[in-house]
Amino acid sequence: MPNSQFAPIIESALASKGFGSNSLLATSLCCDEVNRTLEKDLTGMFGPNFSMGGLAGFPFGGVTSFGAMAHHIPAGGSCLILFGPHVGVDADGTVGKVNRRGREAPGACCGSAAAAAGFVAEAFAANQTSIAPPTTHQDAQQGFVNTLLLPYAERLDDATEPDVELPFSLYDAQKQFMDEIVSKACGEVAAPGCIGLLGGIQINTPEDEEDYFLPITFEIRDNTNKLVKQL
Repeated sequence: MPNSQFAPIIESALASKGFGSNSLLATSLCCDEVNRTLEKDLTGMFGPNFSMGGLAGFPFGGVTSFGAMAHHIPAGGSCLILFGPHVGVDADGTVGKVNRRGREAPGACCGSAAAAAGFVAEAFAANQTSIAPPTTHQDAQQGFVNTLLLPYAERLDDATEPDVELPFSLYDAQKQFMDEIVSKACGEVAAPGCIGLLGGIQINTPEDEEDYFLPITFEIRDNTNKLVKQL
C-alpha cells in the first residue's frame, strides 16, 4: 500500500481505540535514510518519534529503550510502535536494490540485510548452525543481525527468489525480538495506556516514486501484554 494511503488509515484505525494527541510514536526501522518517509508521515500525526531501531530495523534499543519510551508517554496516553525491515526495488524492478540520490548506479537496499544474507549463506554451506555473539563494539549490530538471521538460513537457501524472501525472514526475526521486549517491559506503560504494534516491510523505490508499506501485524495490547484488539 502506498505510504500516502497507509498513514491516514493508521490514524483512523487508532483514533477509535483512544490513540491521538496524547499518544507517543516509537519506531524500530533501519538507520538507512530512505526509511524516514513513513516515519515523517506518522510524526505529522503523533508528534516526534522515539527511536528504538538499528541496522536492518532490529530493535537494538531493547528493553531499556522501551522502558524509557514508556516513561515519555503523555499522561493517560498510549504508544504506537512501528517496526520492520525494508527492501528496495530499483527502476528496473530489481528487488534488493534502490536508486539513491546523486548516484548513477543502484545500490543494495537493505545493505545490512544483504551482508547478513551473504554471511548466513556461507554459514549454511559450511553446515554452521550457530555463531558466537560479537565480542567487540565496533560493528556489534551487524554481528547480531548475522546471528539473528542464521536460524532462517535453510528457508533462504530453499527460496526461489532469496532477495524477495529475505525481508520476510528478517520480519519474523524482528517480530520475535519485539515480542520478547514487549513481554518483558509492557508494565512500564502506565494504565490505562495501551501498546499498539504495527509491523511490516517497507518497500523503498526510486526518488520520483512513492514508497510502500506491507503491513503484517497490527494489534493493540494492554500493559499486561494481553491482546486487546487485532486490527
